[in-house]
Amino acid sequence: MLRVYVDAATKGNPGPSGGGVVITGESNDRQIHEQLHFSLGECSNHEAEFKILIASIEWLIEHKHTQTTILLHSDSKVTVQTIDKNYTGNPTFQPYLIKFKELEKHFSMILLQWIPESKNKGADNLARQALQKYIRSS
Repeated sequence: MLRVYVDAATKGNPGPSGGGVVITGESNDRQIHEQLHFSLGECSNHEAEFKILIASIEWLIEHKHTQTTILLHSDSKVTVQTIDKNYTGNPTFQPYLIKFKELEKHFSMILLQWIPESKNKGADNLARQALQKYIRSS
């Protein structure tokens, strides 16, 4: 099983955004510990949360971690509730929900769970690093 922690950081709303991902656990008979950060461009804070969730899933697919149970952790209630309910009234979030549904088909089991910010410090720190890197390069 792999535990995947995702978080986004945005300066302004909308504004420059970065995302962080921490991946720990076992997959393909080996221990995994990855710390990733991604520039997410200019977007709202909620969009950034969706973007980093999608980016983490795409990374898992690219690195062939689809045959193990994936437990995704996010401190974004909007993101988790949208995925759980398989519904959003916000047209901006619709493409992210559709993309998640597409990507989840690649996995034997993928679960999304809300966690409080205090339990997501690693991903939060990486998201802030990605945001600062994006701001410096702009």
